[in-house]
Amino acid sequence: MKTDYAQKLDQLQAKGRLRDLRPVENGKYSLNLSSNDYLGIGANQELQQEFYDGRSQSTISDYELAASSSRLLTGDTQLAHDLEDKLAAAYQSEAALLYNSGYHANIGILPALFGKNDLILSDKLNHASIHDGFRLSRAQCKRYNHSDYKQLRTLLTKYRKQYEQVVIVSESVFSMDGDVADIAQLADIKNEFNTMLYIDEAHGVGLYGESGLGKVEATGQLANVDLLVGTFGKAWASVGAFVCCSEVIRKYLINRSRSLIFTTGLPPVTLNWNRFVFEKSLAMHTERLHLQSLSGKLRAALSRLGVAQENSSNIIPIPKGDDQKALLQATEMQKQGYLILPIRPPAVPEGTARFRLSLCANMQWQDLQKLGRQLLKQNSDSQ
Repeated sequence: MKTDYAQKLDQLQAKGRLRDLRPVENGKYSLNLSSNDYLGIGANQELQQEFYDGRSQSTISDYELAASSSRLLTGDTQLAHDLEDKLAAAYQSEAALLYNSGYHANIGILPALFGKNDLILSDKLNHASIHDGFRLSRAQCKRYNHSDYKQLRTLLTKYRKQYEQVVIVSESVFSMDGDVADIAQLADIKNEFNTMLYIDEAHGVGLYGESGLGKVEATGQLANVDLLVGTFGKAWASVGAFVCCSEVIRKYLINRSRSLIFTTGLPPVTLNWNRFVFEKSLAMHTERLHLQSLSGKLRAALSRLGVAQENSSNIIPIPKGDDQKALLQATEMQKQGYLILPIRPPAVPEGTARFRLSLCANMQWQDLQKLGRQLLKQNSDSQ
């Protein structure tokens, strides 16, 4: 059996898909283009110092390092409830419920709420955690072509009456392509066919809308989304996730969502930090505008150099196609001081290996001006 695993690893190596864990050496790279620290909070030492300075006004229990139990046993805290209340109020939702990560949320919510008499309709480019969530569910599942709402309507016309509940599931900002779902159209379809609407805002929270709550807020659709999932692990520079939902669904998830029930709760220090960064981010208008400007400039520069850009977010894909080519060019870019990591299958479809440039609000345009030409140089050198 060990030999079988070794052979499979050799096969991955031959395809240019072998992965390994490696610590990032601080200071080695002049620019990190593979981080999800979109607002620059994770790199903001002054903000972190402000958080720790707040200990003088708090008890040690607010900064404890472990929950040591699931929330349904002794791992629950008032900090968790306070954070859920703040999230629900901001999102104009009846209730909110915390999870330990976006992955925990997606594999816990879908199987808990949807069973054998239900149908899940999922965008084909949704995150792997969503795919795993509906695989764990006993519901029927059909995947519609990416952002193909005509096909989605066709599926609903054909199948809606056969199921008790139907839920449409989509990311707001798609993590690998950086394009954006038409949430208003999804809301119209949801209302037309009497379905539920589930939006994963993992790459939207912090960056869009008047308060930075995400694309759902920015498009004025908060009232039309039944299940809004967000994560603290990206723009909010922490760990954990949440779902905004009705009070009935919150209570049901507490009783039926296995990834919540059988998981140790988030530590108090993490909950405290999550509250702190969430409240800070509500007023980070300058950072959001700067990031939008920066992303627009880089997309325009790449378009002028012949690298077509169709998205509108701070996630900018650079197609490479071949896995080995992406791997070799990423290594060369790292030598030039750019921390760029190759994205290869199964994270993206076969034949669509790419660089996924991830811009953050603590970057400046002078840091990025030479990037486009450097990318093209590596591309021409490898041909």
